[in-house]
Amino acid sequence: MHDHQMPGAAAVGQVRTETSAEIIEAVARSRRRDQTRFRTIFAATWGVLLGAILIGLLAANKIDPVFLGRWQEFILAGIPITILVSASSIAVAIVFAVIGALGRLSDRPVIYALASFYVSLVRGTPLIVQILFIYLALPQIWDGFAGIPTLVLGVFALAFNYGAYMTEVFRAGIQAIPRGQLEAAAALGMTDRMTMRRVILPQAIRIVTPAIGNEFIAMIKDSALVSLLGVQELLWRAQRVGTQNFRALEALLVAALVYWVLTIVFSLLQDRLEKRMAESDRRV
Repeated sequence: MHDHQMPGAAAVGQVRTETSAEIIEAVARSRRRDQTRFRTIFAATWGVLLGAILIGLLAANKIDPVFLGRWQEFILAGIPITILVSASSIAVAIVFAVIGALGRLSDRPVIYALASFYVSLVRGTPLIVQILFIYLALPQIWDGFAGIPTLVLGVFALAFNYGAYMTEVFRAGIQAIPRGQLEAAAALGMTDRMTMRRVILPQAIRIVTPAIGNEFIAMIKDSALVSLLGVQELLWRAQRVGTQNFRALEALLVAALVYWVLTIVFSLLQDRLEKRMAESDRRV
């Protein structure tokens, strides 16, 4: 009697498994359709808004297509300089941030005071004042600054500012490392410097990578401030041709759209990076 019932029970279990799989697949397909529909409507809405703005400006004769066709290549040639300034500044800012974070974690009062003074000074003064101070005031203190290229001065000013804000980010990342790893490194005979270089900093950088991405996106926009020093990046070029031809609207509109596109592109890249990091963490 039992021998006849066992195949039936197995068949019922198989049917239930197949039914569950079909339900899961149907739910997944429904979610994909909903996501596709949402993204399509989202993109269409953006397209309608941008198209309406552009058509409105053209209809009101506020935009000169001839000017755009003639000068857009000159303006867009500033994109590589903008990206170079942003990437270089964030790289140097990371160095400032690491040094500042280690200083803020130091138990030596002088080192802690120096790091705290740096963070307080930068956070308490506007970025534009810091840029102008480095460009205009430092040469009065030391003549050697007068021979430094403006691009280098601009990168240093941005890095000096962002490094102070990123100091607290790196300090939090370092403090997030479990103390057990430090004790294990000490048990293996590692010195404090070796532990910091091989154990703490690699993990801390991984923890703060999303925050660095956010700072880099903000840096792309703040890099426009180095145009005050004469660095021929995107905004400098837009201002020059716009002022000379009395077409500031078109020139600044091109620059604004480029900055906007750059932030969107790098935000998407950051989202993909964060998803990959999250997937690798789950696998671990």
